Amino acid sequence: MPESLASNANAPLRWDVFCRVIDNFGDIGVCWRLCADLAARGHTIRLWVDDASSLAWMAPGALQGRWPGVQVLDWAQSSDTAFVSSLVPADIWIEGFGCEIAPEFIAAHAYYSRAGGINDSQLPVWINLEYLSAESYVERSHGLPSPVMHGPARGWTKHFFYPGFTRLTGGLLREPELMAQRLAFDQGDTRALWLANQGIDWAGERLVSLFCYEPAALTNLLAQLATLPGPTHLLVTAGRASVAVRAALAQSLIPLPNESTGTLDRARQGLRVSYLEPMAQSDFDRLLWACDLNCVRGEDSVVRAIWAGKPLLWQIYPQHDAAHVAKLDAFLDALGACTSLRAVHHLWNDTRGAKPTTPLPLTDLNEWAQNVLSTRQGLLEMDDLTTQLLQFAQKKR
Repeated sequence: MPESLASNANAPLRWDVFCRVIDNFGDIGVCWRLCADLAARGHTIRLWVDDASSLAWMAPGALQGRWPGVQVLDWAQSSDTAFVSSLVPADIWIEGFGCEIAPEFIAAHAYYSRAGGINDSQLPVWINLEYLSAESYVERSHGLPSPVMHGPARGWTKHFFYPGFTRLTGGLLREPELMAQRLAFDQGDTRALWLANQGIDWAGERLVSLFCYEPAALTNLLAQLATLPGPTHLLVTAGRASVAVRAALAQSLIPLPNESTGTLDRARQGLRVSYLEPMAQSDFDRLLWACDLNCVRGEDSVVRAIWAGKPLLWQIYPQHDAAHVAKLDAFLDALGACTSLRAVHHLWNDTRGAKPTTPLPLTDLNEWAQNVLSTRQGLLEMDDLTTQLLQFAQKKR
């Protein structure tokens, strides 16, 4: 293997980021945002992923090698010893969400290290980038070492790196220019022009984005949006959300928009529905900026909804052992959520077995917005995740 790229603390670093796509795009979404942010800061990244298909719309040009600083590689190649041995060794390894690096990859690097007389200070900084949570264990676990006890890397050390909402965690992904872009979006006709470029016919009505799984309360939410004071335009993201909304409209006995004709009868005048095409991450961010209420799901989108600074409703990924309920409550605590925001979140996530027809009161959106804005301000006073990751890696090197 050639000599590592970084030879001093101020040099750009070379990163190997590993990602296994489980489902729902959250894992690849977070890993890609990290890779893109690192590259924009002058670093070089290899992203090893077992299913890169979603990058075709999430990051146009990435699969064709047109994203400066980031090379997307097939996960299977990390098991090809000859291929791995030909690469410039990375300074940092990132295991996204506990995925395990291929033994062949580790063995090739370990063999090179021993053959070349590499000392511990020149070994790659090996980081397990964990899932986001506001639970108390995150502060206790962030940065902890995990000695490797067996295999070709025996004697090496991994470290846990936890995203989070407090100064004792790794923070959240936030590109350096993000908030300036967010501010510019609210100036002049930028919002209207962006909506028009997306093919969204906006007539000045309330905008609500919907990025969800299949919440039990979906039909009820649609019905309540239709009865809010003033008209509402629901922007439904591609994939599971669109399928769920179409199914809800087809099965509902509650008056809702007539999708087949595109018109609204007198009972349905309050709600209009548009189905969106898959969009790049930068456009998804702008979708959240454009809307007056953002219904989001999973890890990546809830962070982006916080940066948007608008009222949000989060559908957490459900777990069979109900572990997501404690995670949801911890998030609401971090958000400083008011009583109505807490109640609606529990109804939306069906944490207490409520009937699907239980009302989802959407009357306190201004107070919800203040919760989000206050949380955002506190987070802006912290270093972002990429900055903290760089500081952590340099310290360990």
